[in-house]
Amino acid sequence: MIVDAHVTLASDRATPRDFLEAQAANVASRLAAYGVRDRYGAVLDQLLAGYQDHEGDRLVAELDEAGIDQAVLVAADYSRASRHAVAPEELARLHRRVCSRHPGRFRVMWGVDPRAGTEGVALFERCVTEYGFAGMKLYPLTGYSPSDRRLYPYFEVCTARGLPVLTHTGPGWGPLDFTLGRPLLVDDAARDFPTVNFILGHGGVTHVDEASYLCAHRPNVHLDISQFPSMLSADGWAAHLNRLFHTGINHKILFGTCWPSFRLSASLTTVVDEFTGEAVLAGVKRRERQMIMSGNALRLFGAAPAAVTRGGPDGGRHRSPAPGADRVDRELERR
Repeated sequence: MIVDAHVTLASDRATPRDFLEAQAANVASRLAAYGVRDRYGAVLDQLLAGYQDHEGDRLVAELDEAGIDQAVLVAADYSRASRHAVAPEELARLHRRVCSRHPGRFRVMWGVDPRAGTEGVALFERCVTEYGFAGMKLYPLTGYSPSDRRLYPYFEVCTARGLPVLTHTGPGWGPLDFTLGRPLLVDDAARDFPTVNFILGHGGVTHVDEASYLCAHRPNVHLDISQFPSMLSADGWAAHLNRLFHTGINHKILFGTCWPSFRLSASLTTVVDEFTGEAVLAGVKRRERQMIMSGNALRLFGAAPAAVTRGGPDGGRHRSPAPGADRVDRELERR
């Protein structure tokens, strides 16, 4: 079984245009250095065209083709960083519709911002209790520390409900403050809330020594390896990950891709095939491979949302609807 612990909805309602503009600028800058100039507009148009999957249909088809059984949808709150960002309430409804359309396939890590005050806490609780979202997502680069005291009421909710917290680490986009992406910034929160599991998003790719150090010494700190195809390593991401998988923290590592952020350069199927090849997992025990590919994610996120088996009548898979999915479908139809 494969659980992708870090994907995003390829929709410009979930990922604001600013993000895509910054990505296009990076691509165009690299092309220009190799003599291919004036490609920014073409790259941006291509990106924008690929971010119209508002219902998640293309995402599910790509997950199917790549052999990924379940995925965690990460929905960051960009409302204070982008003039193009949709309101949090609208973003929540969008992700609930995707989950209802594809029952049992996704969990959602809901993005919060400590500057939202008590209204933000109330919305987070509603997303958990009414929409069934599975945890909390932080994007500190928009202007706060993951240990900001204003986040503590949110962490109290996570403590009471047994929910994990995913916090972004590493660089981001546009005018954001990359210094707020250091893994150690989560240490105060991890110490003050020892029963809350914190996941360092991209922790196996950026600031790896710092993230690994935290995972080795804090029982409630974990990392994912999402965005690994863009790993800056002289001998490539496969060799880098193989070294990481021999550091003694495989019980803390979650497989994740950050799909579709690198769709312009590779297919999800190709990336998963290369990852599961022997070069990446050489010398890794079978039990620990299972932990990385799905076991750690299922342990942190709870019971699987659906029974998924190969070879069913619906194109190779059969899913049992998640509890309450039929009720949500009817409610959406009424609306």
